[in-house]
Amino acid sequence: MTATLRPDLGLIARNIRTGAHVLDVGCGDGALMSALRDTARADVRGLELNPSNVSAAVERGLAVVQGDADTDLRYYPDQSFDYAILSQTLQTTRRPDKVVGELLRIGRQAFVSFPNFAHWRGRASLLFGGRMPVTKLLPERWYDTPNIHHLTIDDFRALVKDNGWTIDGQWFLNRGAETGSANANLFAEHAVFLLRG
Repeated sequence: MTATLRPDLGLIARNIRTGAHVLDVGCGDGALMSALRDTARADVRGLELNPSNVSAAVERGLAVVQGDADTDLRYYPDQSFDYAILSQTLQTTRRPDKVVGELLRIGRQAFVSFPNFAHWRGRASLLFGGRMPVTKLLPERWYDTPNIHHLTIDDFRALVKDNGWTIDGQWFLNRGAETGSANANLFAEHAVFLLRG
């Protein structure tokens, strides 16, 4: 089932231990939650802002509530999950640093995935075209994108270091396939980090 997931979600799913208690923040339609429930026998919960995605996830038989990562994570008790997941949502939050801090308070570990805005194609678009890139992976224009914080892999690593968090795992994706960590800030389109507080 992980083969049908978006590449970063498949990678996360492969690294969740069987029977884990998981909170998926910004869970979308519940695709990852469904896979974790069905393949890893995980106890999964979700938080999602978009009401139509909440409905789609509930139709899959998943426990999902409507909520905002920026304001509603404070209601979850400390260390109440084995894993808290934030996939492709960090760049849409108002205070990414606070959201990651909340994930690490709620979960024993946290998976965070995000698009790398320092990928060479984006850099080339700015250098040669002088405009913000519009790509298959980042299809919105600068004025209608939900991405309000454009971060790079090196930016995220600096955030982790500044807050004293620990990186337990890191994976990089290019064109949907795993790629090496050498020069990931330049060559990876997406990053997935596993953190511990």
